[in-house]
Amino acid sequence: MLALAKKRGIIPEAVVMDAWYSSLDNLKSIRSHGWVWITTLRKNRIVNHNKQLNKLDISEEGTPIHLRGYGWVTVFKFTAKNGRIDYRVTNKDNPTRQYVKSIMDARWSVEVYQREVKQNCGIERCQARTSRAQRNHIFLAVSAWFEQHKRHISEKIILYQQNWDVIKNAITENIRVLLAYPN
Repeated sequence: MLALAKKRGIIPEAVVMDAWYSSLDNLKSIRSHGWVWITTLRKNRIVNHNKQLNKLDISEEGTPIHLRGYGWVTVFKFTAKNGRIDYRVTNKDNPTRQYVKSIMDARWSVEVYQREVKQNCGIERCQARTSRAQRNHIFLAVSAWFEQHKRHISEKIILYQQNWDVIKNAITENIRVLLAYPN
């Protein structure tokens, strides 16, 4: 995917990924395209001459570290409200904490969109075989997400509640019909 993006002339502000994709091969591949990357590393990742990442004293402004097998990067320590600690790392020259946070926040909004369009709009449930029918399905699923998102903004109703309302109304209507015509 990276090679195809490069071939198509895409120049991302940063390639962002979670710890699952932060292998040395992936990081080096992104660097070979001349792109900046930001990822989360696991707390036991080996850095600075055989030290675990969580054993380092990391400053608020970020700390340069040597990532074994890669080279110098900058790490930031983010602590969530629930106490979870994320070590966010980038190869960008002189990154700021705010820059890393804003990029990772944008990544999270994409994750939320993908989850919603899968779970609420059935984008992955297409059973069509022709490419045209599949494209139509994708278009309609994304269109449904937009409609649900507009309602979420205007009425402050989350997407899951919107789906439950449809199901609840269908069940209520079926029960009403069954009670009206018992036989």
